[in-house]
Amino acid sequence: MHRTKIDLADNVRASVIGELSTALADAVDLSAQVKQAHWNVKGPNFIALHELFDQIATDVRDYTDLIAERIVTLGGTAYGTVQEAVSKSRLPAYPTDISAGSNHVEALSTALATFGKNVRASIDTTDELGDAITADVLTEVGRGIDKWLWMVEAHRQADS
Repeated sequence: MHRTKIDLADNVRASVIGELSTALADAVDLSAQVKQAHWNVKGPNFIALHELFDQIATDVRDYTDLIAERIVTLGGTAYGTVQEAVSKSRLPAYPTDISAGSNHVEALSTALATFGKNVRASIDTTDELGDAITADVLTEVGRGIDKWLWMVEAHRQADS
């Protein structure tokens, strides 16, 4: 860990960095999953879903950046490579053999829900560790993910 004058104990910073590093792996994976859906979606709702998935991908990249920069701010190193994401991501594997919009909606809603659940757990953990600022950063991420999950699920609910 790099030295910093942030007034958190080294053990707290190390724990928070560990929590954020796992969240970063999830975010990198989620970003790739959203682009997988964006590139490969087919069907009658193509334009709407293609554009929605691209908007989500843009925001997920921003959330990834927030998480990575908080790691570095706390004195850690942000490991944001695909290889790192593969080894640490807690998201379910994205099915690469689908093309129908409804299948992408289902797969992406599962990924977003899992990411959101993990972010909420990290909010609780970082808050319990005494790092309200990191908890706030993660709250911003979680708020955005929940919004996107709502928008993706709205496509599924229209079919039910």
